[in-house]
Amino acid sequence: QVQLVESGGGLVQAGGSVRLSCEASGRTFSKFAMGWFHQAPGKEREFVAALSWSGASTYYVDSVKGRFTISRDNAKSTVYLQMNSLKPEDTAVYYCAADERPYTTGQVMSVVPVGWAWGQGTQVTVSS
Repeated sequence: QVQLVESGGGLVQAGGSVRLSCEASGRTFSKFAMGWFHQAPGKEREFVAALSWSGASTYYVDSVKGRFTISRDNAKSTVYLQMNSLKPEDTAVYYCAADERPYTTGQVMSVVPVGWAWGQGTQVTVSS
């Protein structure tokens, strides 16, 4: 199973930016669609963004469209989430996820919040 380690979270003011990173190891990263989910206190884990194995297709929840960008660097086995124009409601633990079925688009991650390989999560707190 692929191992995922997130980094880059922290405390940021509303309107600010943060870039999350997720480094993968253990299996061939370049074959996997990748995604980001978040979980706020008392809420279920929710989809944020996904990226196909090729990087050609991206998917976002409506609330982050135009503000967040998911990208990948296969040479570094890393997926990123650039988060701009942050809002207090973006406060959550952010989890990286991998679809270990090779060569998928990642679209299914937008509707299925379970069953993926997960990282340990990184906290993002946006102050007003």
